[in-house]
Amino acid sequence: MMNGKQENETFAAHKKILAEQGIKEQDPRVVYADIIDHPHHVSTKHPHMSMEKRAAQFAPFAALSGYGEMLAETLRTVDPKIELSEDDAERLSRKLNQVQAALGAGSQPTVQITYFVPDRLKKGGKYETVTEQIRRIDTAHGKIILARTEGFSGSYVEINIDDVLDITGECIREEWDE
Repeated sequence: MMNGKQENETFAAHKKILAEQGIKEQDPRVVYADIIDHPHHVSTKHPHMSMEKRAAQFAPFAALSGYGEMLAETLRTVDPKIELSEDDAERLSRKLNQVQAALGAGSQPTVQITYFVPDRLKKGGKYETVTEQIRRIDTAHGKIILARTEGFSGSYVEINIDDVLDITGECIREEWDE
């Protein structure tokens, strides 16, 4: 936005260019003398528009609808999935066997599971940690089935064993406890 001094300089430069081209700028009071004193027209067809509606015509709008959401999605970060080393995979397998033994003894042990949740839109995801009771371990399908249900169907929550980073609980003895 220009200040008063800039506007005066711009106006003077404009007048100079017109003068150099031999064009005389006419006074608007002379050009519009035939209509300048007429009363303001009021339409008989269209109702008077409120100031709010008039202002809304000139309000900013999202020319690129969805661009803000797309930008936010691009800026959203996700974590890569950690691939377990052979030693860590073996340690996790021993822990799952201990949970399986507790399940075989008739209990539903409560454990803390840290697992990877893949992102639906981007490559990667995030790690979540939950403390839940285990209903059973389905080794054939590679799933840990929790005692908690979800949704209208009441199906048990499942976690893919391949997504588990760590599991701890009272039924699990760490290696140094052995």
